[in-house]
Amino acid sequence: MDPGNRPARLAVGVVGTGRVGPALGAALQLAGHRVVAASGVSTASRRRAEKLLPGVRLVTPPQVMAAADLVLLTVPDDALADLVAGLAATGAVRPGQLLVHTSGAHGFAVLEPATRAGALPLALHPAMTFAGTSVDVSRLAGCPFGVTAPEELRPVAEALVVEMGGEPEWVPEEVRPLYHTALAHGANHLVTLVAQAQELLRAAGVAEPGRMLGPLLGAALDNALRSGDGALTGPVARGDAGTVRQHLAQLRRVSPQALEAYRAMARATADRALDNGMLSADAAAALLDVLADGRKDA
Repeated sequence: MDPGNRPARLAVGVVGTGRVGPALGAALQLAGHRVVAASGVSTASRRRAEKLLPGVRLVTPPQVMAAADLVLLTVPDDALADLVAGLAATGAVRPGQLLVHTSGAHGFAVLEPATRAGALPLALHPAMTFAGTSVDVSRLAGCPFGVTAPEELRPVAEALVVEMGGEPEWVPEEVRPLYHTALAHGANHLVTLVAQAQELLRAAGVAEPGRMLGPLLGAALDNALRSGDGALTGPVARGDAGTVRQHLAQLRRVSPQALEAYRAMARATADRALDNGMLSADAAAALLDVLADGRKDA
């Protein structure tokens, strides 16, 4: 790191001690900063703070603001705007105070009420799922962060990410919602997909679905990240309409919920295979006909 861009040792506050805030606070402490105060509401969040930030006093959000040079706002996306507006309206924001939120859905514009009061706004989103335990701190090593900030604060934002062990990826303010949409679509829907696949394997008599899916899905993810659409395999990519019809019949019998997910993903897969020349127009038409006509599922 360029020493000129390295932030001075800061007093850090954490508003919102869910899964993310305590882990980032702990990472900043490892980098030499000092977490001086935190705020959490639920019993679980307070216990999490006590475990990951031992000895740090738990106080109200205005008291966190008063004690810290750098404040992490690690609250749910939909709560962020009201929190910032409330802190600014009550005079809790100090000029020159670094105000960092970790929401993937927002850039730094959501911090505008605090910016008008003199705060320095940063949006630093770790592209990782958090368990709420100490293992999250070690997982930050090499973790990509979506970084959005005014241009003059870019060096500070990127330096803080590096100090937490992450790798900064600049995301312009105007595309921040699209950035978050991509991550949510990939990560959140992947969990649903895996859970449905496990349920179907249990229904098929497989005692430990995770052991069967782990190598397969791990290889599929690795291939997809390396090769994109070139990693497509299976009956849809091959144009096996008869097999797809059989799959639909089984899903209709066992899991109507998974049936609709399968239909949607199979249509999307067929479209991508067609666009990439892996599937002929005739084969794609036959597949889409099977997927569209529910009477052929029986």
